[in-house]
Amino acid sequence: MSEQDLLSDDEREALSELNLIPDLPPQRALVVDDDKDSREVLAEILQLQGIECLTADSAMTAMAQLRGNKTIGLLITDLRMGPESGLDLIREVRESERAALPIIIISGDANVKDAIAAMHLSVVDFLLKPVDSRLLVELARKELGLA
Repeated sequence: MSEQDLLSDDEREALSELNLIPDLPPQRALVVDDDKDSREVLAEILQLQGIECLTADSAMTAMAQLRGNKTIGLLITDLRMGPESGLDLIREVRESERAALPIIIISGDANVKDAIAAMHLSVVDFLLKPVDSRLLVELARKELGLA
């Protein structure tokens, strides 16, 4: 007996429709900053514009979330953190199963060397503090497929 014999016409149609529904891309941003106030403000800016956010206070916490949560489709990280920097986090992401993840760097005191290193790691953008919230939201929406 074939599979077609086991299913009614309605069941076959329902299965066909399910196969046509595309998988939705991950639609959450992960905001990483060791400064609690900065982290919360960035997440709130995004959430007020309908972008779901998770937060992490360190590179280690961020990597654990990235490994365990496939709904994260964008990483927004501060550059200067301890003990691991934002660049350390990005290098670790690029060497993981999440290597293609879009990343935005935010920094209050970046230098040219940092910017060049970030570009070599294929980041989406490098934003200076104070962050232009309109630009941040625009970039996040684009990278998450919400634009």
